[in-house]
Amino acid sequence: MAPGSTLRRLLNGPDLVMAPGAPDALTARLVERAGFPAVYMTGFGATASVLGCPDVGLMTQTEMVTCARNMVRAVNVPVIADADTGYGGPANIERTVREYLRAGVAAMHLEDQAAPKRCGHMAGVRLVTAEEMLARLRCAMAARGDGDLLIIGRTDSLAAGAGMDEAIRRGRLYRDAGADIIFVDAIRRIDDARAVAGAVEGPLMISLVEGTEAGGLKPDEIRHMGFGLALYPLSALLAAVRAVGEMLAELKRTGTTSGCAGRMADYADISAVVDLDHYRSLDDRYRAG
Repeated sequence: MAPGSTLRRLLNGPDLVMAPGAPDALTARLVERAGFPAVYMTGFGATASVLGCPDVGLMTQTEMVTCARNMVRAVNVPVIADADTGYGGPANIERTVREYLRAGVAAMHLEDQAAPKRCGHMAGVRLVTAEEMLARLRCAMAARGDGDLLIIGRTDSLAAGAGMDEAIRRGRLYRDAGADIIFVDAIRRIDDARAVAGAVEGPLMISLVEGTEAGGLKPDEIRHMGFGLALYPLSALLAAVRAVGEMLAELKRTGTTSGCAGRMADYADISAVVDLDHYRSLDDRYRAG
């Protein structure tokens, strides 16, 4: 089954589709091995991993497509990808959609931010008009054609300070324009999650970030509200940064990583994640002589 069709089937099921964020293909493999039905290519994480920089619109379309393609190749579950604002005007949006389709992405989200874009939880987020965002969505859906790719309409109204009423208004407009999933970003409070789910019909996506009240919601609570898809965009990245930082501090302080050994994977662990046995079997089967 094609990735988009697989994701549609999951969304039509009874359970919340949980998609932890991955900054790279290795983390995407870990998400899949943990048993999650989908993985989210986080723009925040990809920017941090590839450039070592904040998510302030520095990643180009080709860099993001490369990240998405690598994840799709690494896993067998649907990949949901951040596509920022489409990386320019209509011609850029058309190319972005077609490149994500060729990469095998199941779904991509476009946002209604003005340049320079920001992570949805940063200060300084600004919006384009709803009319400009509707044009972006119409362009994306035309570029998709009959392709198996879900288009997610994202509004950053809450982060931009436009308020819940505007977030709901835009969510409804993007749904009516034909977006497959609606995504109101930067939901921090449980009451805000309930407000969005109660006012915007159709498939809904929520992003849950550590340190917010909404971030503590359980899957059955989220599903009961009416959301079908939940992203956990930073969880894996935050855990990894803390773990690596603590190991390096131990090495610098003591000259050895012995004190961290119990918290580190071993060679066998990482070999299993990257499927070393598969490549060994290829050598065994096809080695000359």
